[in-house]
Amino acid sequence: MAETALRVIGGKSLYGDIRVQRAKNAILAMIAASIVVEQGETILREVPDIEDVERAFELLRAVGARVQHDKLTKTARIDASNVTSGVLPAEIASQFRGSVLFLAPLQIRLGYVELPGSGGCDIGTRKIDFHHRGFARLGAKVQYFDDGRTLVDLEGRSFRGTMLYLDYPSHTGTENLMLAAALAQGQTILENASVEPEVVDFGNFLNAMGADIRGLGTNTLFINGVRRLHAIEYTPMPDRLVTGTVMMAAAIAGGDVTIHDVEPTQLRIVIAKLEQMGVAIDVERKSIRVRRSRLQRLNPINIQTHPYPGFPTDLQPCMAALSALADGASYIRERIFENRYDYVEALLQMGADILISQSNVCIINGVRELRPARVNADNIRSGATVLLASLATDGESIIDNAYQIDRGYESIEDQLGQLGAEVSRIHTELRPLPAL
Repeated sequence: MAETALRVIGGKSLYGDIRVQRAKNAILAMIAASIVVEQGETILREVPDIEDVERAFELLRAVGARVQHDKLTKTARIDASNVTSGVLPAEIASQFRGSVLFLAPLQIRLGYVELPGSGGCDIGTRKIDFHHRGFARLGAKVQYFDDGRTLVDLEGRSFRGTMLYLDYPSHTGTENLMLAAALAQGQTILENASVEPEVVDFGNFLNAMGADIRGLGTNTLFINGVRRLHAIEYTPMPDRLVTGTVMMAAAIAGGDVTIHDVEPTQLRIVIAKLEQMGVAIDVERKSIRVRRSRLQRLNPINIQTHPYPGFPTDLQPCMAALSALADGASYIRERIFENRYDYVEALLQMGADILISQSNVCIINGVRELRPARVNADNIRSGATVLLASLATDGESIIDNAYQIDRGYESIEDQLGQLGAEVSRIHTELRPLPAL
């Protein structure tokens, strides 16, 4: 049986100009929210051709919506007028975490939703019970079944405004409850809301549809419920995580790369940390230029992840790849997902010197060079990490399970290729599991 892999010939510096895709973590929420529109087409512009977006479109079709995604113009048209099912098929929903974003819109539209369990990256405990508790406070009834299914039933067919508090400022939790409250009766106050830019962009999207959400970008949202939301045309924000990945690709491979049409203010801490490592960065209003000589050793770094505006957990693995080549010991503390160090084994195969301490600190002693290897992409961000590491080696690396990278990065081989990297897509035989 064959699978798709990436073949990387490392040792080439990157030069040129590039524009990145739009934000996956905003687009998935917008795709799900289109379900509440009973008349007309929701039109999303600049929609990237990535696997998580494709799964979201499959879920839309499974519940009865009509979807057209023109990959040439990157335009998606969604007609949800005939949504008839609140059951999310397990074979689709289990493949990506964004399936939880269908909870609120299906309750609003049909009065119920049945979720078999969400998938995505296995990076630690990401419970959704606080979504359920929030729905219950808004008036829904939550039932759990022995086979793992969850049924959320909105018996009165309308949410009721209330006071909500998130124990953790989850972006999917904020998006789900924000949409539910937007169409509730009365006012909802949502405390400890996420302030991530993608959440703000989703809130702006809902307001453009007719919602009344105030306080976006702060930890307290005041949401006055409206009767309905209408179809609109919208272009989501640039993907700051892809932007950060490209910045680090230029930093680890060396060269001179300028990324256009981005929001540098959303990456202030990432920029500061790269500058601490000795990477030259020039920021304009909507562009970021990254420069580094391959002959220059990187400085070691200390990083601790934290919800926005702290250092993003999604870019922590990529910083580990850079730290593997630093001149000294770097210390990374992951405070959000306990399994986020799942890239360590692959980097060790490539010659990195890494130790996880008893206090769960990732200690990386920089080496002078990494070696090419055949490694596996376990999830989106660890896949990006081994890809970056491969760019810095002298030789050929193979990254198996490229599907994981494709979940979040659109045509990564073409994107890096236009900067001078040698990355190609190949088909390989699945490697057998090791004997017990």
